[in-house]
Formats: sequence, C-alpha cells, structure tokens
Amino acid sequence: MTTKIRIGTRDSKLAMWQANYTKKKLQDSGLNCEIIKIKSEGDINQITPLYDFGVSGIFTQNLDLALLNDRIDIAAHSLKDVPINMASGLTIPCVFERADPKDLVVYKNKSVDLQKKLTIATSSIRRRTQWLNKYPHHEIVSLRGNVGTRIKKLKNSDWDGAIFAKAGLDRLSIDPKHSELIKWMIPSAAQGVVGVATRSNDKKLNKLLKSISCENTASCVSQERKFLKLMNGGCSVPISAYAFFNDDKLHFRVNITSLNTKKSATVFQEYETSDEYAYEKIYSQLMLEGGKEILDELKKER
Repeated sequence: MTTKIRIGTRDSKLAMWQANYTKKKLQDSGLNCEIIKIKSEGDINQITPLYDFGVSGIFTQNLDLALLNDRIDIAAHSLKDVPINMASGLTIPCVFERADPKDLVVYKNKSVDLQKKLTIATSSIRRRTQWLNKYPHHEIVSLRGNVGTRIKKLKNSDWDGAIFAKAGLDRLSIDPKHSELIKWMIPSAAQGVVGVATRSNDKKLNKLLKSISCENTASCVSQERKFLKLMNGGCSVPISAYAFFNDDKLHFRVNITSLNTKKSATVFQEYETSDEYAYEKIYSQLMLEGGKEILDELKKER
C-alpha cells in the first residue's frame, strides 16, 4: 500500500463532495490522501439522455482505467452509477453510511396542481417511467448536467419542475424553495451511497477500507445490486430496488416499469435480517406479479 492514497474522482461539485468525504474518512484512519480529478464520458456529453448511451458505467469507465493503470489507488463513486459487472480486477470493499435515498421534485412555482398537464424534467429512465405511469397526462423532458446546472436550467425554463436525488441536494446544501419528496417513487439500487472502488489485488488497502465500511449499508446495497443483476439491469433500464433494516427486519421494495410507461409491477416484502437470498425471493415474486412480462418486453426493445 502506498504512503499517500490517490483518490480519483470526477470534477463536479457533487463528485468532489464524495471525494472529500472519502478523504476525511481515510485521514481519520491515519492515511495521507490526495485527490485527482478525472473527466468521465457522462460529464463530457451533456446532451444525450443517460438512457440513450446504451452502455453502463459512463460515469465510471475513465476512473476504472485510471485504477487499472495505477494512476490512482481508489475511486470515490456514487454507487448507483457503478455497473453491476465491474471491470475485471476491480472491487468495492467499502461503502459509507447511506444518506436519504428518496427522490425529490423541485417545482418552479409554489402552487402546483399535479392533475393539470405539467412538464417535468429528468434524464433518468427510471424516474421518467415511474412518473408517467402515475401521471400519464404529464410531459417529461430531458435534463442533463451537474446539480447546479440543472437547478439553473429549471429556473430559466418554462418547465413546471425537475426531479433530483435528495442526497445530492443535501450534500451540496441546496434547499429549494418549492420542493416535495416523492415518497411513492422507488429509488435506484444503491442511491444515496458513496462507494469506494479499488484494485482487487491491493489486499492491505482493501482490508483497511473494509474495516471502515458501514456493514448495514453494505448488506442492503448488496441485496439491491444482486437483484439488479438478476434483472440484467443498469441505469439505462427502468428498474428500482431499495432495501433497509427496520424493526429487526429487512424491508425490500422493487419495481419495474415498461418503457411505454403503461405497465408497472411493484413488490414490497419483509425478510429476516440474516436472509442472504432475499434478492432471489423478491425477484421471483416480482416475476409472478407482472414483472416477467415487462422484463421480456424490455429485452426485446433493447
């Protein structure tokens, strides 16, 4: 393990928050760290909707290469952006305690009537399909850019609102004047979690990182990501998964919505906290409750 840990990150404000948060955690463990900024394809192309890239890992590929080429020692990620099938030779030994994973809609004006025809902005296929399934009379427009840019675009547009991850706004201390939690919307797998990627063969560093990882968060996001793998999903498909511990139970919610937004299947189950195969059980239940038909349609359309 090197004496100075090189932390790779994208250079957006939110990514820098994640990198600095990771740096503090490591420094609290007695390590010397520096931050190295690396651009991603997702940052460079601010026009194409995320789901139109057709590949996963658009925010992580360049950081993966930097890790594999020994330009950095770790990469700080929003874990929801990390592909289920990581690059060979890489692993995630550490995740930090999860922030609020819910989505938030920021409205341009105070008075909003959801029964009227509204224009809502988002580039997330998951958010788009869930929103239109509930509000089919609304219009969804694409919105790319970092959090600050998206807030400005909303302010300068004729849209009625835009959807954000609450964790991102909280981390940047952005408190919109008119906003509302979308309590019914199921988050993306690992939403609100900062994950640390490393080289698999860096045993000493991985052991240290595992010692500062949040066990509860790691257990929950592992279930979510394993479920997503069974679904063959990523950020370009409308699949949601959220697991959390409460009252000595593992609570698990999942959803899949068709691209035309007309069909949606949701399952909410409780399992024993020690159940390592909850993800398989909830997958099977979702398939029985309409998920298989939607998943088969998605496979044909991809």
